[in-house]
Amino acid sequence: MARLSQLLYPQREPAPTRPAATVLLLRDTAQGLEVLMTRRSMTASFAPGAYVFPGGGIDAADAQAHGQSTRRPGQSELHLTQAIAAIRESFEELGVLLARHADGRYASTADIAALDRQAPFAAQCGQRGLTLAGDQVFVLAHWVTDRDLPRRFDVPFLVARMPEGQSPVADETEQFEPVWVRPAEALARHHAGGFFMIFPTLRTLERLQHYPDVDAVLQACAQETPLWTSCPRAGLLAGKEARYMEHEAPYGELALTSPDGQIVHALDWQTAQPVALLRNLMRLTAPNPGVMTGPGTNSYLVGEPATGYIAIDPGPADADHLDRLYRAAGGDIRLIVCTHSHPDHSPGAKPLQAMCPHRPAILGLPSAPTARAHSAFAPDRSLQHQELLTLTAKGPEGDITHTLKALHTPGHAANHVCLVLLEDGILFSGDHILNGSTTVVDPPDGNMNAYLDSLDVLSSACDQHQIEFIAPAHGYVLGHAKAAIAQLKAHRLKREAKIVGVMQAQPDGTLDDWVAQAYDDVDARIWPVAKRSLMAHIERVRELGLAGPL
Repeated sequence: MARLSQLLYPQREPAPTRPAATVLLLRDTAQGLEVLMTRRSMTASFAPGAYVFPGGGIDAADAQAHGQSTRRPGQSELHLTQAIAAIRESFEELGVLLARHADGRYASTADIAALDRQAPFAAQCGQRGLTLAGDQVFVLAHWVTDRDLPRRFDVPFLVARMPEGQSPVADETEQFEPVWVRPAEALARHHAGGFFMIFPTLRTLERLQHYPDVDAVLQACAQETPLWTSCPRAGLLAGKEARYMEHEAPYGELALTSPDGQIVHALDWQTAQPVALLRNLMRLTAPNPGVMTGPGTNSYLVGEPATGYIAIDPGPADADHLDRLYRAAGGDIRLIVCTHSHPDHSPGAKPLQAMCPHRPAILGLPSAPTARAHSAFAPDRSLQHQELLTLTAKGPEGDITHTLKALHTPGHAANHVCLVLLEDGILFSGDHILNGSTTVVDPPDGNMNAYLDSLDVLSSACDQHQIEFIAPAHGYVLGHAKAAIAQLKAHRLKREAKIVGVMQAQPDGTLDDWVAQAYDDVDARIWPVAKRSLMAHIERVRELGLAGPL
């Protein structure tokens, strides 16, 4: 984790969470799956006026009512308590009762009318011979309210089929205007400005809209674990609040820059000025956006005024970009490091060096003979594997140290190097790991075996150096570094398995035939680029004999 002394903003403890439960009541119609939603009171302390699913806080009585509920064999104590809370809340707020008579009949409108929504819930059901249908309530998702909000909940989003013969009737105190709506319709109405919903509701409906019917949803939830778990984070985009889940590109950067969840970090891509990520880390994105470079090539400055700076990947030889990089460092650049020799990474090194009065050394690895002509690069000195580059100074509170450890990581390019900022657990991954896409492995300078082996090296480094974040050459900072590396490797091997299947099915196919089949989930405009990685996979497959006789 980054040192507290390097964080840009004072930290504060997020508000504690309260246990709660929410239930999505579902039904099938000729038009498709519908979910029951209701509008919260305009005076509610949380999400006033928003359309939501019924739910609320978990009471102590909910945990004491297990004996009055049915239960699935794999349903945990906690999940049963949550299910009972959701059943109670849907009754109190909307008059919907997930409870059965001894003969299996769901509660009728007469049963519901005989119950008092304000009186103890489970006891009333027991008096009428009703058993709560906890076994019919399944876990869909697990949400924890965003860290920046003053009221926070730890809440499962549960799902259940709406009992036949019942109709929702809002309590007109907490909830109003119950409505059945298809998920896609609710989303369209929200985006049109007439159906306000909060972030977790939106994201849940986005996933729910892809299920054809209630059975499909319940089958997906049968494994007794949430389909996803999320505590969103927010940043600023075009000056407005924007929220993201863990799998979305900006999430890791928000976790690095504002661990406590305050909305302080701007996510807009721009090239005019550096973006501060930590006190000792700035990113300046080069003005070279494109299909291969995303928003542009990220140049990084590690250090601070007292220690001077190490520039990582100065980028293309763009005079304005290099001038901004020089000025961001106050002219005090002690070393220039290139992760590899590709033309969007290394050409700026020599002109940046020439701008600096003390001509800092350019470090990296020279181009291999396999490199293409436009990737020629010769550093002043070659970096050794596991070499340490250190910036030091005396500060008012003691010594200041920023240490980069070099790791040789061939694969994307034969001379590729990654760097670890040891004190803050940050991996500078160059093009080996990107945010938003997978890197191209282009033979002969690129090699898939070497690429996968280098991922293992980086995974081990995560353990050794407690690396939590990855600062790539393209895209936002990634969080959960080791998990991100594991997912990337799994993705590569899954793609390779698909390639093997295509090769076996079409042994006489051309590269164009194979790329169309193996990358049929990728935009066809990307196939010429994907063909390069396809060749790297084929080279590895044939070398290891993974495809069998062709």
